[in-house]
Amino acid sequence: MTGTPEWHLVRDVDAFLNRAGDFLHSRPALHTVPLTVTESLRRRGPDAYGDEPPVFGVLEERNGPVRAAFFRTPPRPLTLTPLTGGEADVLARWLAGLGQPVPGVNADRETAAAFAAAWQHHTGARATLSDRMRLYRLGTLTAPQPLPAGRARLATGADRALLTRWYQEFHDAIGERLAGNAGGWVDARLSHGGLTLWETPDGTPVSMAGATPEVAGQIRVAPVYTPAHLRGHGYAAAVTAEVSRAALAGGADEVLLFTDLANPTSNALYQRIGYRPVRDFAVYDFEGA
Repeated sequence: MTGTPEWHLVRDVDAFLNRAGDFLHSRPALHTVPLTVTESLRRRGPDAYGDEPPVFGVLEERNGPVRAAFFRTPPRPLTLTPLTGGEADVLARWLAGLGQPVPGVNADRETAAAFAAAWQHHTGARATLSDRMRLYRLGTLTAPQPLPAGRARLATGADRALLTRWYQEFHDAIGERLAGNAGGWVDARLSHGGLTLWETPDGTPVSMAGATPEVAGQIRVAPVYTPAHLRGHGYAAAVTAEVSRAALAGGADEVLLFTDLANPTSNALYQRIGYRPVRDFAVYDFEGA
């Protein structure tokens, strides 16, 4: 017998996936972030994203299926799967009543706006839109022409210092505080061949693109970074196309990536090589109470 759906906290990633795994796999593109983050937590342990333990939640009916889910890896914002306005309001009121810290929200545009308004209403916190992103799915891959001189190659342990520095620079460039250890992130990506470099003919690395492990048939390209003084030569397009090709060759059903909507150059670049919009996402920061 089913009833009114209720939210439940789940503090262990395995328990969370036991309850919400089928739901997350049912829409792998829209759920790409929960899928890849929980896979990383499962592989690397609960401290993969910082010292504080992650928190998970599910919306489910008694003896019924999961209808929505959330997670948070402190100090990052709360990440939500799509919710109705009513569900977002109930969740905000419930979390506020539990005294759960919520520094912000990351979700599809409509869900994020609904939760931000509800959180502001129930707590008095001020909600500020901080990021607008677009999720893309690869259609027909089109290699950029002409390709820049050089070649792509998988990164190795010999590249670790460079990759660690670039990962920190990437976070600085997007204005996001790096939580956790950059070197640990690089090690985790190297362990599954998840970092590719574009290098010039003399062997100098000039751009990098990462890829998440395959989960639920999808791989997400992230991050893509070229140092500022090396931009404008087509390196990012070339390395992204190579990572995308390798993901398809490896058997991925879907290849995804996010872009910053404030950056028209990157949005145009990814569309030129075959990526097509799926849905817009947003991040709101909360201040005060």
